[in-house]
Formats: sequence, structure tokens, C-alpha cells
Amino acid sequence: MSITHRAPAEFDPEKADNFEDIEKQFAVKVVQHMSTYWAILEKVRGSQLRLTKIDDEIHEHFKKEFPEFDPAATIIEDEMKSKEGKERWRNFMKPYEKRVDDYNFGTMLRANPKWDYGKDETIFAVRMQFYAIEIARNRAGLNDWIYEKEHPGDEKKGS
Repeated sequence: MSITHRAPAEFDPEKADNFEDIEKQFAVKVVQHMSTYWAILEKVRGSQLRLTKIDDEIHEHFKKEFPEFDPAATIIEDEMKSKEGKERWRNFMKPYEKRVDDYNFGTMLRANPKWDYGKDETIFAVRMQFYAIEIARNRAGLNDWIYEKEHPGDEKKGS
């Protein structure tokens, strides 16, 4: 259930007493999401993981709207956040507004599936971008290395 409240017209977020606290709470939530996802990838191969109830739909829609996307390539943040890129993503995300919790909440996305999360290796993105890209990476087996690093003796399943 989502409740929308409008800020009063005279509200200035730059002068809000708790603005810094809100930023800290937001940062904590982003880091928790990032840490939780990484911990899951250490326990389950990405290729066997479902991130949402509608992964198949998201993945098919993503492939249709972004046919040029290579899940193994490094994401160029400037392209993703260009005027055209933002418009494409906005249109992609619209159908999920009432179907995916926190669909437009900020999160961290690794620019390349071969990299761990780090200051220079991550992009600030919204949840639907994260889902679309990570589902594509998982389907391609590109995140399996994280599990395999944690479980070096396990044979690769499903291959």
C-alpha cells in the first residue's frame, strides 16, 4: 500500500532540519540492499536466482526495449543517464509502477558483472534498472563467479 503525501508549497528541503538524517537513512537502505544481494549471490548461483515474481516478464520486456544491451559489457553511466537514456528507462519502468515495490527507489548497480561493489565500480540507479540488468546478467550466468568464489569445490550445476 502506497500513500502519497505532498510537501507544503513553502517546504524547502535544503532547510529541513532532518535533511541530513533522511540522507543517512537513504544511504543505509541502499547499502543494506547492496549487501543483501551480494550475500545472496554468495549462497546461490545467480543463474538459479529469481529476484522478483515476474523475472521472466521483466527480462523479455528489457530485451525488447534494449535489444543492444550486452549484459557482459561495462555500462556507460553517461549513456544510461543521458536525456535519451533517461527517457528510455522512464518508459521501460512505467508498467511496473504499481506492480514492483520500490520500483524507482535508488540503489547501487555494478557497472560490470565481473566486478565487486566498490566506489569506482558502481552506478547509482533505480530499482527497476537494477532488476532488469541483474536479471539479464543472472540469466547469462555472469554472476555465478561470486558463488563459485565462495564455494570453490562445488561442481557447476545446470551446465
